[in-house]
Amino acid sequence: MPPLTRPVILAALLAAALAGGAYLFWRSQHPALPDGLVQANGRIEGDHVLIASKFPGRLAKVLVREGDTVQAGQVLAELDDSQIQAKLAQASAAVAAVSAQLRVAEQQVPLALASARAGRERAAASAQQAGRDAERFDALLERGSVDRRRAEQMRLAAISASTQLTQADQQVREAELGPQRLEALRAQLAQAQAAQAEAQSVLTDLTLRAPSAGVVTSKLKQTGETLAAGTPLLDLVDLDRLYLKVYVPENLIGKVRLGQPAQLYVDAWPDSAFAAQVATVASRAEFTPKEVQTPDERVKLVYAVKLNVADNRERKLSPGLPADAVIRWKDGVAWQKPRW
Repeated sequence: MPPLTRPVILAALLAAALAGGAYLFWRSQHPALPDGLVQANGRIEGDHVLIASKFPGRLAKVLVREGDTVQAGQVLAELDDSQIQAKLAQASAAVAAVSAQLRVAEQQVPLALASARAGRERAAASAQQAGRDAERFDALLERGSVDRRRAEQMRLAAISASTQLTQADQQVREAELGPQRLEALRAQLAQAQAAQAEAQSVLTDLTLRAPSAGVVTSKLKQTGETLAAGTPLLDLVDLDRLYLKVYVPENLIGKVRLGQPAQLYVDAWPDSAFAAQVATVASRAEFTPKEVQTPDERVKLVYAVKLNVADNRERKLSPGLPADAVIRWKDGVAWQKPRW
């Protein structure tokens, strides 16, 4: 054996012994999780919501920037509303005009009907009296008690009274159409109110609000740009629907099932455990993503598992945070923090 070979072998054996001892010491300080728990890690993500306008127009204001945290209902952007404001004013004026006509008609219709009926009663009484007078004078004419001219005048008066009665009947029928005219005005008012509501709805939709609390991840358009209907303006991540996507090795994936409880841990809140639940388990394996494991681990096959965060009302979690997770697949096992 060459003289330098023995020292090299001894040095290699010493290095291996030191490495083994270091590994045994590390294992003593970082014991494996008990049977029933599976650990994994990843980054917190969220459901993305694209904020877009239902109507075309010019983008007048963008009130948020990338990275801003927004609350549900907060105004994010506004489109130019000068044209729809004019339409709304026109529709409101039409509503006011028809409303005034309806109020007047509601007072006039019963008065006109009562007046027409009273006029008909007078005309009927006059026609009845004129008819009796004409008959009496016709009888007197036959006996020669009155001259013919006088009898003819009474007959003409009876005909005139009958004509007035016919006109009074027509006036009553026209007055009885009053309720129908009221219904027509009410329909006209409803149509005007619908146009007003439509204009108001469009005006409201030109102000874009956050559908939920979240973080603005992307600003896609700038103030002054002209937009088509449905053009996305902002990308928002919903803070109420966060999840952690982790990767479980293939030798452990058989223990993970939908609905199993999990706990998440983040460096920002080292003393807190956040409840979660297994939401999806990938049906096909993939190689470990480069950003998750060490180079030696990247060649291993893993399964993607999605863990839904149960409650983020305190807004302690946000998209992009690295997090560790522990999934409990055996009931009764006490929770423990991950041990890497």
